[in-house]
Amino acid sequence: MNISNFDLNLLRVLDALLRERNVSRAAERLSLSQPAVSNALSRLRELLDDPLLVRVGRTMQPTPRALALENPIRTALQQIVHSLGAGETFDPARSRLRFSIAVTDYVELVCMPALLRRLAERAPGIVIDIQHLTPTLPVEAMDKGEIDLVLGRFLEVPTRFHARRWATETLKVALRRKHPLLRDGLDLQRFLQLRHLWVHGGQTKGMVDQWLGANGLSRHIVYTTPNYLQAAHIVAGSDLAAVLPTQLARHFAGLLPIDLYDLPFDLGPFYLDIVSSAQRERDTALQWLIAQIIAVGSQA
Repeated sequence: MNISNFDLNLLRVLDALLRERNVSRAAERLSLSQPAVSNALSRLRELLDDPLLVRVGRTMQPTPRALALENPIRTALQQIVHSLGAGETFDPARSRLRFSIAVTDYVELVCMPALLRRLAERAPGIVIDIQHLTPTLPVEAMDKGEIDLVLGRFLEVPTRFHARRWATETLKVALRRKHPLLRDGLDLQRFLQLRHLWVHGGQTKGMVDQWLGANGLSRHIVYTTPNYLQAAHIVAGSDLAAVLPTQLARHFAGLLPIDLYDLPFDLGPFYLDIVSSAQRERDTALQWLIAQIIAVGSQA
């Protein structure tokens, strides 16, 4: 193929079609008419000598050739956008950018209210779009540019991403007030006698159970959930104990009839990171937002 005769705007159309798998939605994403996108798809099929997307029922499915092109084209387009924008002056007060951030319910509660107050003062036009964070780093969505930032605790981050620490956390034990086993405080023996709720976050074993296992001990977990916010409510209405991040535990201790206790063994702190694509280190708008999140974390 002679690239000098190839209309590079067609790559934007192909990227949108592969994202949406629908001509009408791709046209809406690109702010083009549906006939214009259909015409572009016809040109792409002719130039690449491949149907690219074929109709299966009510959806369009990419061919193997299209799937092979998807990530290279998307990466190239993102690199062009980031390179062109690297020298632009970013004015937070006038910005109307939208950022997609993946977080857990816990991080959303402890970080986003303070971040939104900060943005209201400095960048009132910026829009934050929160995505649910799965137990593992959503590398595919980040590679596709569908997520700008991820906030969470990750043991490993691929080298094509950049991780910055934004908050330090510890753990507290949460129990309902006047719990029958806690008249004389919480020591290790009483901790092990309790029936526990565990917020697993997709892990097979958390910090507490790793420490217990290393010391030949175990606790009695009778309820598991992926949801931090519901955990505090369940604790308040039952005899279950839950080990929760300190900021979250203190928040709910002010709202619910629960008491907080130190763990009867020392786990030390754990850390929360901001993860972004290394390709976007020169994206002034994204770097500004990262700085605001770090500032919020330092004040927590």
